[in-house]
Amino acid sequence: MLEIKNLTKIYNNGFKALDNVSFTVPDGQFVALIGLSGSGKSTLLRCVNRLIEPTDGQIIWNGLDITAISAEEMRLVRRRMGMIFQQFNLVKRSKVITNVLAGRLGYMSPIYSMFNYFPPSDKEEALANLKRVGIGEQAFKRANELSGGQQQRVAIARALMQHPELMLADEPVASLDPATSHGVMKYLEDLNKKDGLTVMCSLHFLSLARTYSDRVIALKDGKLEFDGTPDLIDNVRFKEIYGEDAVEVGIN
Repeated sequence: MLEIKNLTKIYNNGFKALDNVSFTVPDGQFVALIGLSGSGKSTLLRCVNRLIEPTDGQIIWNGLDITAISAEEMRLVRRRMGMIFQQFNLVKRSKVITNVLAGRLGYMSPIYSMFNYFPPSDKEEALANLKRVGIGEQAFKRANELSGGQQQRVAIARALMQHPELMLADEPVASLDPATSHGVMKYLEDLNKKDGLTVMCSLHFLSLARTYSDRVIALKDGKLEFDGTPDLIDNVRFKEIYGEDAVEVGIN
C-alpha cells in the first residue's frame, strides 16, 4: 500500500508544485494522474521515488516512511520501483539489450556494474522481457534505430528487470501518436492485470485514463481536485479539472 500524507513541494524559486496532497493507493490498482501541464503530476511521481525531495508531508510504502530514510536506504527501496519517462531515458547509441539490462544495475556489485558484466540469467530475462513487449527481434539493434513507440517499450522492459512492485509512468505516451499510445498503455495494463503490479501513470488525456485506469486522481495547481473512478468525471468535473479552454484537448 502507498500512502501519501499532506505532501507539499515548494521549489527554490517559491513555486508550490504540490499543496497538501493526500491519498492512499492499495496494491494492484491502476491509478491515472491527470491535469494540465504544471498541475503537479510529474512532481508527485518523482516525490514517490524521491528523485525530487518533498518539502513536507509523508510518503509511506508498505509501512515504511520513505521520506524519513537515508539516501542509501532509498537506493535499495528504489530498486522495487520501476520508472518510465516521457523521453524514454535510453542510452541511444547502446544496444537495446544493454539498455534493458541496465534495470539490473541496482542489484549488482559496483565492480560488475563498472565492467558492464551481467550473468547469463539476466541476459535471458532481458530477451524474455523484450519478447513480452513485442520487440524481441530488436534486441541487438542500437536504441536510436527504433521508433518512439519501440523505445518506450524498451523502457518498460528495462523497468521489468527490477522486478518492481510499483510502476511509476511519467507521461509515457506524451510524445507518441494515438495508435502507438494505446499500444504502450496496453502493455502497462497487462502488467497491472496479469502481474498484479501497482501502476501510477500521469496522463494529459482523460480518454486514456478512462480506458486503462481503475481510478483517476486529478491535480490542479498542485492541489487534489478529484479522486474517484473515471466514469464519475462528468462535464462539470471536467471543467473543474481542466478549465474551459482545455475541454477539447482533454476529451480527445
